[in-house]
Amino acid sequence: NIIPAWFETGRTELYNIFNPTHELTYKKWNLLLVHMDFNFIKQLYFGYNVEIRTYLIKIGKSSITIQQEVWQNGILRVTGKSIMLCYDYIKQENKFISENIRNQLKKHLITLEEIEENNKIEMKNNKNRNKYDFIE
Repeated sequence: NIIPAWFETGRTELYNIFNPTHELTYKKWNLLLVHMDFNFIKQLYFGYNVEIRTYLIKIGKSSITIQQEVWQNGILRVTGKSIMLCYDYIKQENKFISENIRNQLKKHLITLEEIEENNKIEMKNNKNRNKYDFIE
């Protein structure tokens, strides 16, 4: 299943906020993926481009919740949710999200209701363009 890899790539902007250098050492890296799920809505077609959309939907004391989507040919195909924990790999424990990081994250915060409303509008606008759910 390629979707976890696509979603991993889609979270890069959030990784930049937590760890701008992307230094993948236990001393520097500060995020831990603790949950991920997917909902397959429509068929994906092999060999055709996809668009990955990533939304920050919740900021907790030590975690963030991320909603992600796979779009293909103007149609929403897959949704997924993941939870990432701000984590100290040396102490092996979660840690609070700093105020500096929290302020940066707030700029990206959106509600599920806003995402769903935007998707409804986009799907309606794409309905005539995508009369058939296949790619030629």
